[in-house]
Amino acid sequence: MKHLVWMVTALLLFGAANAQEKLPVIVPYNPQDIRELYLDSSNHHTAFKPILHEDTSAMYTNPDTTKRSWFHRKLFNEHLLEYRNKDYNVFIDFLPDFQVGKSRDGSRTTWLNTRGASIQANIGTKFYFESYFFENQGKFPYYLDQYIRKNQIVPGQGGIKDYSEGKAFDYNYASALLSYTPNKYLNITAGYGQNFIGDGYRSLILSDIQFSYPYLKLTGTLGNVQYTAMWAQFMDKHSQSFATAYDDLGYYKKWGVFHFLDWNVSKRLTIGLFDAVIWPDADSSGRKRGFDWSYMNPIIFLRSAEFSEGSSDNALVGMNAKFKLFPKTTIYGQLVLDEFKLKEVFGGKGWWANKQSAQLGFRSFDLFKVNKLDLQGEFNVVRPYTYSYKSTLINYEHYNQSLAHPLGANFWEVLGIATYRIKRWYGRGELMYSKYGDDPDAKTNYGHDISKPYTTRVNDYGNWIGQGIKTNLLYAQGTIAYVLNPKYNLRLETSLAARRVNNDIARTTDLIFSIGLRSTFRQFYYDF
Repeated sequence: MKHLVWMVTALLLFGAANAQEKLPVIVPYNPQDIRELYLDSSNHHTAFKPILHEDTSAMYTNPDTTKRSWFHRKLFNEHLLEYRNKDYNVFIDFLPDFQVGKSRDGSRTTWLNTRGASIQANIGTKFYFESYFFENQGKFPYYLDQYIRKNQIVPGQGGIKDYSEGKAFDYNYASALLSYTPNKYLNITAGYGQNFIGDGYRSLILSDIQFSYPYLKLTGTLGNVQYTAMWAQFMDKHSQSFATAYDDLGYYKKWGVFHFLDWNVSKRLTIGLFDAVIWPDADSSGRKRGFDWSYMNPIIFLRSAEFSEGSSDNALVGMNAKFKLFPKTTIYGQLVLDEFKLKEVFGGKGWWANKQSAQLGFRSFDLFKVNKLDLQGEFNVVRPYTYSYKSTLINYEHYNQSLAHPLGANFWEVLGIATYRIKRWYGRGELMYSKYGDDPDAKTNYGHDISKPYTTRVNDYGNWIGQGIKTNLLYAQGTIAYVLNPKYNLRLETSLAARRVNNDIARTTDLIFSIGLRSTFRQFYYDF
């Protein structure tokens, strides 16, 4: 990275900085700009993210900004280092995240000290590359502190080391993406990061709430149909007490294959079909299995391939759909089947293996004809034991976090998110309410914790959403930010969050305030 920075600096100083022709900038859509795809009169494939696009806003330079000083341009309008010509673009940024705050629960002073760096580049319009690295130290609100200590991971951001005499955490994480689009029909992407399938804030199919993982993704587009096959490797931090096959080789690994067929049926309707299979790299005795090459078959619905192997690998199937109800309102939904027996589903007896989840939501843009005032509403429901399996070596989890919803299973949730942008001001408000069934102790399993094997279930029948210790969760957060530099979302931000959890055993209430200088378009999910 150091050598690359020097190289780019030299290009800036001595290269053709005055090149007249400039190549279009290729970047992924960020969570704020992806609204453009939903507002377009054309029906786009929006479910499988990240999505690359040509950033037309970067094509033109405001003459007023060129007259400004170097410091003013770099702080407010440009990347820290950038080089653009007719053949390639390179952008390098320093990414700070400095926060300080107060949490009422335990009267904790919270803080975050993050120093990050990024490089983004595209060669021509077919090749795109990005890499991010973040070094962090932080002290978190009490509920996050307890979650981190229990799971040994900061949500979405990697493993921890104690810092400041055990009162805070030291952690780092990285991500990278390499994309090649040889023609309009095919894209090949290799990455170390997260993926997301869906049109909602949450995804019950594949979410981006967890730590980075390596993956290879092939996407083909023909007419109104887009088909994606992805292979990924995940880590299991629960199983280190098992055998010796992984001594000095890191955490236990598991593999996943995902297929997603997305069809734009009409200008308003899109239907997507999904399947996934998770299998262990080694069993609990340490016997190595490795990558199963039978799963290189890129065709969707591999359940037959799984059966032909005599395998009990963890398979899921699902559907994602969206419909443009009005020009600026889209409704969407998901359905996931982890196990399915028609007789038991309609039997009404609450069979434990009726493992299904569903989502229904909407996105409305320019509400009340106010430009960039957007509203999103969503309902999610997940039956007990969904996403769990006989062992964490094969469940739907990576690095102690679900590959789907942060609440695991055995819950229902309703949430609303409103955002508003005017010039460089940004506001966001979120309200989330959930009911879930918790476990009274570590051994009892009512289906909420997906890391517990379903073989420890309490009952075969009579399993309903919310069983166990009925728990209510209310989370509300308001954020106001002033964007200093839109290129990498450098902003002054203040936030106030309220969280309340209550059941028959305990009740906790917290009020969390923070203020700081932040950057990047990363999304962290602390609303659980």
